[in-house]
Amino acid sequence: MTDTMDTEDNGDHEVAVSPGLDRHGRREPPESADELTMLLAFLDYHRATFAWKCEGLGSEGLGTTVAASSMSLGGMMKHLALVEDGWFSRALWGRDYSSPWNGVDWDADPDWEWSSAADDTPDELRYLWNDAVVRSRLAVDEALAQGGLGLVAVRTWADGRAPTLRWIVLHMIEEYARHNGHADLLREAIDGQTGE
Repeated sequence: MTDTMDTEDNGDHEVAVSPGLDRHGRREPPESADELTMLLAFLDYHRATFAWKCEGLGSEGLGTTVAASSMSLGGMMKHLALVEDGWFSRALWGRDYSSPWNGVDWDADPDWEWSSAADDTPDELRYLWNDAVVRSRLAVDEALAQGGLGLVAVRTWADGRAPTLRWIVLHMIEEYARHNGHADLLREAIDGQTGE
């Protein structure tokens, strides 16, 4: 049996779409499912939306800024890679940062991931972000096997409290949703592409 490709009308012509995915490579979260399935589906949907906003751009596009902001899609990609590693590896499991984060003088440049992205190629930025997402998914699988959404993170806040995996996943959905709004504006300024 072979998979069949669906088609979707994009206004100009029909576009081939993989089963279960929209033309931007996103799988819609289910309308009804258990909590874990819903949370992870929404996180993956936002990750896929971010990937779509960065799709097909070279150095110039990824480095574009708008108005007075220094924010770029390349900087955002590197920032989200750091946030993925920060929450799912460092906070959840207490693991030390790996390269490139472990070699940064964060006191000298607390926004290093944003400012240094212009020095990276599009391939380097995409690899860094995709690799962080893969590690995050593995860290979540490990946490689910050991305690589910209620598993408490190893690293604590200054007051001794620690978030659960549920909190971290919800926080990451919020992080992506906020930055996807920024990404919408940046992508429209780059080449006029719009869409949720």
